Amino acid sequence: MKRPFLAWRALCASALIAFVASTAAEPAPTAKLVPGQSQIGFVTKQMGVPVEGTFKTFDAQVAFDPRAPEGGSVALQIDVGSATLGLPQVDAELPKPAWFDTARFPKAIFQSSGIKAVGSGHYEIAGKLTIKGSAKYVVVPVEIVQSHGQSTATGSLTIQRLAFKIGDGEWTDTSMVGDDVQVRFKLVLIGLAPL
Repeated sequence: MKRPFLAWRALCASALIAFVASTAAEPAPTAKLVPGQSQIGFVTKQMGVPVEGTFKTFDAQVAFDPRAPEGGSVALQIDVGSATLGLPQVDAELPKPAWFDTARFPKAIFQSSGIKAVGSGHYEIAGKLTIKGSAKYVVVPVEIVQSHGQSTATGSLTIQRLAFKIGDGEWTDTSMVGDDVQVRFKLVLIGLAPL
């Protein structure tokens, strides 16, 4: 008598597991970056004067539902060799070991570990930022607006260049080049779910 009962319990358990699996949340679709409309820039100070630069080459993988962002993810890769301040003699120095050391560390990488909604269209994306082999935990405030089938994510954060060993040797003097660097971004995406 026990065997049919145990078999029935096993069948019910299997059916419950299958039901839960079938009703589990679907993974968020991946949005596609529109590189020609997207920008990543940075602002530093040289002898107290703001100097703006840009990264010309980068890529992003964004997969989250703005209405349920907790299970989503964001990954960003920046080709640091594409950094430019618009001055050829300065740009020639940036790939060298004292600065980005692009031969050893060609990319800066951000990988999210958590996404939190903090208001209408506003999010905080926490994760690990790795530059020049040094990794730091950061929280990035992001605003998303949507129009004409596109989503535009904008935001900025301030990092300290010396924490990532950017500007070694004589360049550690922050009276020459400031320690704070503001990173600004605008990422235009196609395929993000509605807000």
